[in-house]
Amino acid sequence: MTTTLLLALIPIALLIALGAWLRHARFIDDAFWPHAEKLGYYVLLPALFLHGLATAKLDGLPVAAMAAALVCSTVLVALLLVVLRKRLAVDDPAFTSVFQGGVRFNNYVGVSAAAGIWGAQGIALAAVGNAAIVPTVNVLCVLVFARYGRNGKPSFKAVARQLAANPLVLACVAGIALHATGLGLPAFAEPVFKALGQASLPLGLLCVGAALDFSAARRWIGPVGMASVAKFAGMPLATLAACHAFGLHGPAALAALLFQSLPTASSSYIMARQLGGDAPLMAGIIAVQTIVAGVTMPLSLLGLAGLL
Repeated sequence: MTTTLLLALIPIALLIALGAWLRHARFIDDAFWPHAEKLGYYVLLPALFLHGLATAKLDGLPVAAMAAALVCSTVLVALLLVVLRKRLAVDDPAFTSVFQGGVRFNNYVGVSAAAGIWGAQGIALAAVGNAAIVPTVNVLCVLVFARYGRNGKPSFKAVARQLAANPLVLACVAGIALHATGLGLPAFAEPVFKALGQASLPLGLLCVGAALDFSAARRWIGPVGMASVAKFAGMPLATLAACHAFGLHGPAALAALLFQSLPTASSSYIMARQLGGDAPLMAGIIAVQTIVAGVTMPLSLLGLAGLL
């Protein structure tokens, strides 16, 4: 299990490092990166989420119990972070990065690890994880950006408009609708959305690496620590409690624990850049959590598996 997790994490760390080198070496003009981030946020990431949710294979799985455990544990940790906001010595934009670091998850690592551990069943379990958590975290993050982002504190109507126009939320809703109605994606469109979604992962990680600013590393220590404690301690423990509450056990419970032990997503950086968060801090959280996860994920799975 440890080897499988490390093999899923190493490519991510290498792509982040490559992005940092490309920016440092001026191999690509600086004007490229903002356009790449915009492409990822408005086109590639929505394609990834829509394709994954629309084509999920969920037959024979405890979908309701697993989804309930994942959603409840995510909301619990999100509420805890918001309640603790005033005790955290960070400004509002930085808090959005701490929040994303505490609740978002890396789809690429999750799917790769689940497939490596459980094979075809793991891919199906990963589909349930994505269907439950992706819409949940995107709605939660848009709400937090609306309240704490640099764009100010809009009215309820403005927040509703922001949610309704968010490309990631729209993609999640469309993907779930296509799956629930049985329509799926048309045969000619499915490979297009799949290819666009696959492109989002490497491009997003290169952008994360390009945004790393190690001159600010000293200021990262507190916020990175807060986000990582929420992600690698709070989230697995909340998931363990939720699994017991909803009677979830076996591979489905372990998969839920796996997904809630993942490092934060590379899309967190693009979301921070587009919605008024602290993007350099977010890049630092992503890089650190990707490395730390090589130790914390096996510890969480092996240490808590016996309690499920």
